[in-house]
Amino acid sequence: MATYKGECFCGAVRLEASGEPEAMGYCHCRSCRSWSGGPVNAFTLWKPEAVRVTAGAENIATFQKTELSQRQYCRKCGGHLMTNHPPLGMVDVFSATLPTLKFVPAVHVNYAETVLRIRDGLPKLKDFPKEFGGSGEAVPE
Repeated sequence: MATYKGECFCGAVRLEASGEPEAMGYCHCRSCRSWSGGPVNAFTLWKPEAVRVTAGAENIATFQKTELSQRQYCRKCGGHLMTNHPPLGMVDVFSATLPTLKFVPAVHVNYAETVLRIRDGLPKLKDFPKEFGGSGEAVPE
């Protein structure tokens, strides 16, 4: 089983993800854009048991704006690590946090909120897939 190692910006927090992600893609929602500081957020979704903090757990802080997302970052450097999604039973380890994981996106979510049109041929969902409580409705590229 593959293991991917990552860390925060300063290296005080280290984590690893084992196996393969359940899904990879891009989120275009305003919350992810604001949190990431970019026009789109690249996500990798994992089952919680596949993600483990290996060092520096005492340096992890959590910010929770909504019931859906518990965003975690390093209190020393502010580096973003991952977002727990308890209602979905998933953890989003930001793709940049795991530099050796080959990022292979399969979908765009919350594309109705996009500020950066991307023409890559991948499905563009208005919000979330039905299995995650969204409409599952596709929108044009």
